[in-house]
Amino acid sequence: MKKILSGAVAAIALAAVATPAAAQTSQRHYAGVIAGIPYTSTNPGGLDTFGLEVGLGLGIGTRYTAFADAPSDSETATPTVDVVFTLSGSVNKDCSFYSGNNAGARNIDFGVIGVRTGNNENVNSAFEMVGPAVADIDTLTAGCNFNNEVVITKNNALGMVNAAAGGYDTDEFQANIPYSVNASWTGVALNTVAAGTAQSLNVSTTQLTGTRQQGAWRSNMAIDIVAPAITNKGLVAGTYSGTTTLTLRAL
Repeated sequence: MKKILSGAVAAIALAAVATPAAAQTSQRHYAGVIAGIPYTSTNPGGLDTFGLEVGLGLGIGTRYTAFADAPSDSETATPTVDVVFTLSGSVNKDCSFYSGNNAGARNIDFGVIGVRTGNNENVNSAFEMVGPAVADIDTLTAGCNFNNEVVITKNNALGMVNAAAGGYDTDEFQANIPYSVNASWTGVALNTVAAGTAQSLNVSTTQLTGTRQQGAWRSNMAIDIVAPAITNKGLVAGTYSGTTTLTLRAL
């Protein structure tokens, strides 16, 4: 019986298996004929191998061996790898209010505040305001990009004051014109995540300041200033002035 291929092709299959602890090839095969009896032995061990090797030395039989070796993975293989990328950045807190292109845009001049000057006025009406003084201020751009507060502060709770009024009868005259300030816009309550709704802040004629806290917002803002007509006393002649400060402050 022939165990060595003659006139045939021996196809050697090579393979590398990418699995943990894959077995590596270690094959030893013997074949031969002793006393007319054919024999085969596959991967014998110990004394059997010794005896077969002695037989080869005496010209008995044949041998086939195949051994393969390759280094193992440098680290434990990981069939699935998750790589987490942490993204970060920052946005500065900011508040904006468009108030014109120069300081003159913020000078609100009522002009002449009319008083009753007719010589036919009743003494109880003489020198009283003819009607209210009003100002309407509107901007299309206002807001803050974080929790914030809107603050309105007058410099004097008395309103516009005549600083050079001279002398006057306090029972019949006054040298100040009280006024209210009302701001309105679209926003949300503090720490609230929701669609914006109408918001407002009012500082009455007798208040010095007012504050409203809220979440991030952007919208137009309207500011209405109203000095109601003073009808119980006359106004001392002169210049009346005052300041009102609107503050948008990120918290």
